Amino acid sequence: MKKKSGGKPESIQSDTSQHLIELLRQMLRIRRFEDKCAELYSAAKIRGFLHLYNGEEAIAVGVMQAMQPDDAIVATYREHGQALAWGIPMKTVMAEMYGKQGGCCRGRGGSMHLFDKERRFYGGNAIVGGGLPLAVGLALADKKLGRNRVTCCFFGDGAAAEGEFHEALNLAALWQVPVLFVCENNQYAMGTALKYSHSNPNLAEKADNYGIANATVDGMDVLAVEAAAHKAVDIVRTEVKPFFLECITYRFRAHSMFDPEFYREKAEVEQWRERCPINTLFKTIQEKGWLSDTEWNQLNQEVDSEIAAAIAYAETCLWEPVEDLTRFVYSERGAGV
Repeated sequence: MKKKSGGKPESIQSDTSQHLIELLRQMLRIRRFEDKCAELYSAAKIRGFLHLYNGEEAIAVGVMQAMQPDDAIVATYREHGQALAWGIPMKTVMAEMYGKQGGCCRGRGGSMHLFDKERRFYGGNAIVGGGLPLAVGLALADKKLGRNRVTCCFFGDGAAAEGEFHEALNLAALWQVPVLFVCENNQYAMGTALKYSHSNPNLAEKADNYGIANATVDGMDVLAVEAAAHKAVDIVRTEVKPFFLECITYRFRAHSMFDPEFYREKAEVEQWRERCPINTLFKTIQEKGWLSDTEWNQLNQEVDSEIAAAIAYAETCLWEPVEDLTRFVYSERGAGV
């Protein structure tokens, strides 16, 4: 193995640089996708509710590095980032946002209900905390069947105030199931600051009450999230027991496109924007000389091209025929549906 003078072996350095650039690319894909969705929503191309992931990209991208293809993902209604990071094609996500048949749920789920059976991506759940008991059930099934799988459940700080949060953690600990609880603590449950909804704002400590190992990590640092996720998943997979990972983060946009955002000071938002996970990683890579201006521009162009192709696909997809609207809604005994 050839070595550079005074440095790491070239192959190791190359692997590291390529990995960091890939993390940067994935976060950039999510950010640009969300920004474009905001534009399309304003243009009435996307309807219904829309909750964007801007600022939280490091969590989805970092955690997914520790997961294996046959593991399961359970997400919240702010799940576009998880879906893209998990490998659901951008074009099928965009078509779902449009409500078209080419979407991952045939256009029936929309922004809050992304689902992909083949990739074991189980939502998109519109109910706050609704994915927690589902994740425990999936993990319990894997344990019963002797499958070496991990179920990763994303949820926000608001869900930690719900009853199913405590029920899910209690059962996960009681049954010792392989589930990774990932709390995306973005400081606000809709418009309510954490300090107004939790008597103890240290959410990771809640896991202590159930005897669940836990850790808190800087959710604005993709490398820190990745490292913490690898440690957590290793415990879940090898010891077959739950783990609670709290990621401290901040959403740069309002709770949803309907949110006037009167509960946060603009100065606070701008202060967190200075810790943008994309900019932070970009500076790290640039300081090491691993990404030239030309390569950076090319990366941006590739992401923009992917988004343009996804929009073109969504625009050309068909709407569901009116005569099929009741299909998959009610069980049709003997009809083979």
